Amino acid sequence: MTHWSTRSLARAARLRGIAPAISHSTVAVILRDADLQPHRSRYWKTPTPDDAFRHQATQILWCYEQAQRLAARGEVVLCLDEKPNIQVLERNQPTRLMRPGRIENQEFEYTRHGTVNFLAKLVVHTGRMRGWCLERNDGACLRAVLPQLLGDHRDAHRIHLIWDGGSSHVAQETLDFLRRRYPHVRVLFTPAHASWLNQAELLLRAFAAHYLQRGSWASRDELIEHLNASWPEYNRLYAHPFTWSWTRSKMHEWVERRRL
Repeated sequence: MTHWSTRSLARAARLRGIAPAISHSTVAVILRDADLQPHRSRYWKTPTPDDAFRHQATQILWCYEQAQRLAARGEVVLCLDEKPNIQVLERNQPTRLMRPGRIENQEFEYTRHGTVNFLAKLVVHTGRMRGWCLERNDGACLRAVLPQLLGDHRDAHRIHLIWDGGSSHVAQETLDFLRRRYPHVRVLFTPAHASWLNQAELLLRAFAAHYLQRGSWASRDELIEHLNASWPEYNRLYAHPFTWSWTRSKMHEWVERRRL
């Protein structure tokens, strides 16, 4: 058996004499109480804990640990990430709203109206965000918004900018642009296969849960208008610094265990 359901687990328990009369609903209760989900999985690419990983991760984790202190002395830690190719889907029939005794019903069939690329910035010490809708997910569109993105922090004498190794981020044109116009910006790349070190990923996950799931939009312009209105509301209702427990010391312990 390579994939388990509550029914297959109940059947295996009966056949093996573990619980001769257990039902699948009882198995579901046991799993829920134990916070186990054997029917779910996700792919995971383990980063290589080499010297490059340790160096890059240490710099980023230091920024997270010191974000409040850095802000107090005029330095800001920013995380940047894209949510590319958000599908603009319009449900072919109106959604039937929830009512007592009935959950919301959403039409399965939909019409596609293209995609939208969304760029999000997280200010680490406040948890506040800002978003931009990009025509394309490329270096030219990224560089076009960098003056506005960094201009929000014109009073900062140092900016620590954390992002992954995406092609638009590592493009020489982007790095030259930053070096020439914003010499006070320190660019930090997440290690290979470790984009999860970017807190902006957490931000986009939370933002999508509040503002993208179950949505229906009749055009790209409608979704863009929705996104542009949603990030200010996120700041009013939900913004807070993320609790980040993976410190430099925990990272070094993890690296040492991997070497054993």
